[in-house]
Amino acid sequence: MTAIEQGAYGLTPREIMAYLDRYVIGQGGAKRAVAIALRNRMRRRALPAEIAREIMPKNILMVGPTGVGKTEIARRLADLVNAPFVKVEATKFTEVGYVGRDVESIVRELTDAAVAMVKKRRIEEVQDPAAERTEQRIVDILLPRPEKKTRVPEFLRAFTGGKQEPAEPEPTEEDERLRESTRQKLLSLLRAGKLDDREVEVEVSESSGVAIPMLGGAGMDSMGININEMLGNLLPKKTKRRRVSVADARRIIRAEEAEKLIDMDAVTREALEMAQEEGIVFLDEIDKVVARGGGGSGPDVSREGVQRDLLPIVEGTTVQTKYGPVTTDHMLFIAAGAFSSVKPSDLVPELQGRFPIRVELQALTRDDLARILVEPENSLIRQYQALLSVEGVTLEFDDSAVREIAHLAERMNGEMENIGARRLHTMVEYLLDEISFTAPERKDEKITIGEEMVRDRLTPLIGDSDVRRYLL
Repeated sequence: MTAIEQGAYGLTPREIMAYLDRYVIGQGGAKRAVAIALRNRMRRRALPAEIAREIMPKNILMVGPTGVGKTEIARRLADLVNAPFVKVEATKFTEVGYVGRDVESIVRELTDAAVAMVKKRRIEEVQDPAAERTEQRIVDILLPRPEKKTRVPEFLRAFTGGKQEPAEPEPTEEDERLRESTRQKLLSLLRAGKLDDREVEVEVSESSGVAIPMLGGAGMDSMGININEMLGNLLPKKTKRRRVSVADARRIIRAEEAEKLIDMDAVTREALEMAQEEGIVFLDEIDKVVARGGGGSGPDVSREGVQRDLLPIVEGTTVQTKYGPVTTDHMLFIAAGAFSSVKPSDLVPELQGRFPIRVELQALTRDDLARILVEPENSLIRQYQALLSVEGVTLEFDDSAVREIAHLAERMNGEMENIGARRLHTMVEYLLDEISFTAPERKDEKITIGEEMVRDRLTPLIGDSDVRRYLL
């Protein structure tokens, strides 16, 4: 096995493309660029530290009309890679000095995602010892030890009337043997699930819930400080007793025991390294922070400011987080935008240079729209078939019906705003409106959607310009 095969992802570019093909139709260029970028990260991790330090990721800029798969590629990428991943909208950020979030919060979000990922994996690794501890605690709840009465000291007897309650006898060896035998019987019943319905009282810790209003609440994000968390560590944790079933108590106590078994310092160290070396940031709607016409006034000032603030983050800088400093030198940034009213060349030149790989995504054709309806693993038609199967209705689409829906969607995209595959959601919903409404009364019925039905239902919609104003 090579060093690459032992890497974080363990997938070849061809395998990554094959995975994306299951969910995204077409756009081979974008898939190819993403697959190569991910594989290069694995290759870099297999190199000696001296040269690996010098190899910077080649950031990607996806350019294409809305609804062609840019965001879907990001969503599926997040499911595929075993690495910290965060998807953010560029429109959420403002220039430093304006009200809103600053771009450094991207790195903090990525670090939070890395910590959550490592913590989840560590918790899964300690499930067996946590389960053993959980069983012992539940048995202790079901069979508590008798409380020993505290003996009153000699000098306090005057305050108690000089009376001394007799001390409880120490448990004999026979008592301990009987108790242990009872514990083992309870443990066997617990493992067999025969006590799951019995109710017990458990102590559950709850957050202190300290909420302190502060001036410039949005600006606190730029400091990376969680005031409630800081105070929560200083104040004692509140606990309350809850009466729950043994099954619920097992879940609650196991979570507590698993938390106790993991070393959060080790989790933080590993998470910071993962965020810095393997972190991926998908920056959507990058075209919305491009100034139109170079006016330099109004909202355009903040837009260009966001671009300038992004420069050091993308090129490589150190950001302070609540877990410690995080460098962005080797994070992979993938930006995407429709660029319908602006061009990629309208980005500030320095930011253009930070995204050396530019990929053009093509507008969807009629064949693409038809394939989107049926080919993806959870295609739109499969989703509606699954929904109606709950009512006992079997829904089928003829090939001619699929082609006609794609034809009409292409026509609407041409005559109105081109929103790509999103047009199909509106058309299929409108097509199945009557069937969805009457489905509860049509149990065990098989409904076949044909070309004629599609034309009858959707052609009036397309031909009525007044109705089209209010539909996507």
